[in-house]
Amino acid sequence: MKKVMIIGAVGAGKSTLVKALFGERQPATKTQSLEYRDWLIDTPGEYSENPLYYRSLMATSFEASAILLVHDATRTRNYFPPGFSNGFPVPAIGAVTKIDHPKADVERAVLLLRQSLPDGDIYMTSAASNQGIEVLKQKLQTFVFNV
Repeated sequence: MKKVMIIGAVGAGKSTLVKALFGERQPATKTQSLEYRDWLIDTPGEYSENPLYYRSLMATSFEASAILLVHDATRTRNYFPPGFSNGFPVPAIGAVTKIDHPKADVERAVLLLRQSLPDGDIYMTSAASNQGIEVLKQKLQTFVFNV
C-alpha cells in the first residue's frame, strides 16, 4: 500500500499532526528518521530545511501516493523553496498547523505555503482543538485507499 508522505520544517507540528490523525493525545516526540506508520510516512524536519536531504525526500516520494506539505501558522518565513511541490512525482496538498495558537497568522501561512505549493488544496488544522483534523484525514485517505 502506498502512503502519504508528510514534509515540514522542524517544529512545524508534523508528528503532532500524525498523532491527531490517529486519534492519539499523548505528546509527540521529535522525528529522528523516516517513520512509517500505517498509511503515513513522517519525515524529520531537517529533510525539508536542508537541500542535502532533498534527494532522500525525492526517493521516498516514490513510495507515496501523495505529499502533504505542513506549514506552522506561527512561522514568519517559508522553509520550502518556491515551487517545491512540483518536484515530486505525486500530487501534493498542504496543511497549516497551529491555527488557534495566539501568535498564529493563518493568512500569512497560506501565502507562504502557496509559494511552494502553487496548486493543491490547503487545509487548516489544530491538533490542540482537533479542528480540521477529520477533514484532512478523509482527504489523505482518498490518496491511499482510492489509488
